[in-house]
This record gives sequence, C-alpha cells and structure tokens, in this order.
Amino acid sequence: MKVIFGFGALLALICLSEAKYNPPKVKVYSLNPGKFDVPNKLICHVTDFHPPDISISLLRNGQEIESEQSDLAFRNNWQFHLSYYAPFTPISSDVYSCRVNHNQRTNTYEWDPKM
Repeated sequence: MKVIFGFGALLALICLSEAKYNPPKVKVYSLNPGKFDVPNKLICHVTDFHPPDISISLLRNGQEIESEQSDLAFRNNWQFHLSYYAPFTPISSDVYSCRVNHNQRTNTYEWDPKM
C-alpha cells in the first residue's frame, strides 16, 4: 500500500515528531485587583505545553465552576497556550484554583488575591 502526503501534511508530521514533551506553565489571576465581595473574572492562563492534549478546570473550594476557554493556539516551536476564565465574586473564606491535567500529571494552582 502506498501512502502519499502533501507537502504541508508532511511538514506537519515532521514538526510534530520532533516536538518533545513540555510541561505547562500556569498562572492564575483575576482580571481586576483581588477584592472580596466585588465581582471579578478568574483567569487560568496555561502556556508553553506540548503535546496539546490537556484538561483545565477552574475550582471553588475544590468543586468545578462553569467556565469558558479561549481557542487553543500555538507558537512556531509547537508550544501551545490556552486560557480558561469565569466570572466570580470572591469570598474571603473560599479557595479559588485551577486544576491542570497534562501528560497524566495533575497539579492544582491557587489564586492569590494579592497578585
């Protein structure tokens, strides 16, 4: 059986085969300064990861909250980036965080209202 690839497909396969595992860099922050009892937007920005298979969740006290995501994008070196965000009104007794599962590794990153 003979398989024929176009130049673009072949180039993509070569680039993907040369790309290596890169763990994500994660930043959790709010759109506006962190003030309790004031509506805001919680953001989890994940960058520089490969492969692109990733799972991201925003959490309040360990429970997933409804969120939206940006489009998955990549740079020339096949490092991907993605953001998740959700409106929230922070309460001082609550813990807000971002859980990232990439390459069968799960880490949780907490939001610091002082950032």
